[in-house]
Amino acid sequence: MIAENVKKINDLVAGTCLRCGRDPRSVTVVAVSKTFGISAIREAAELGLRDFGENFVQELLSKHEELGALPLRWHFVGHLQTNKVKYLAPFIALVHSVDSMRLGEELSRRAVALGRSLDILVEVNTSGESSKFGVTPGGTRALVASLGRVPGLRVRGLMTLGPLQGSEPEVRASFRTLRELLDDCRPVAGPDFKELSMGMSGDFESAIEEGATMVRIGTGIFGARGKKSNHTGEAA
Repeated sequence: MIAENVKKINDLVAGTCLRCGRDPRSVTVVAVSKTFGISAIREAAELGLRDFGENFVQELLSKHEELGALPLRWHFVGHLQTNKVKYLAPFIALVHSVDSMRLGEELSRRAVALGRSLDILVEVNTSGESSKFGVTPGGTRALVASLGRVPGLRVRGLMTLGPLQGSEPEVRASFRTLRELLDDCRPVAGPDFKELSMGMSGDFESAIEEGATMVRIGTGIFGARGKKSNHTGEAA
């Protein structure tokens, strides 16, 4: 099933990119593997996937330890508490969910201590839903500028989630807002500021058409989740 799903997703990503005049290589598929086992991740990796996303720190640590021999890039896509940063800082490839200076400063402190730079995205609540984390659209530029001055961090772009129960036009509007914010923040951001992480299993084609460079796909690759799946919509 995973092999069929990966082929379907790859074909849909490529087809969507071609329809809107984009290079399919401009979109990274992040396989959101939360609640799925090691064997499923191994199978997905054997099919060529390299970027895997997790929502829960302890689950990510366990999988990273067991799969350390594989050339995987781990993404943290859930809400990150400052007291958990120390566990991820040594190996994480990208943190998608930075929404405050407090979290950014802790990531910076850990990065500097390790002698490395951490790549981050600023999470924006483009739908205004109270159940979601993220900085407001109006506060995005100031946060991007402030994080860009902190040592040890590279602000690579922005992340958002479409409305959980929104119509297709509402979902697109949310994605379009993020793309416009990316352009608005460029004057205060560094040269690496170009990533748009948006779109999940049910709406990634719309996200690509609106400019996504990363799509976070879990159930579309691995199938239905168990009871531990995150109800906040951080990834699906």
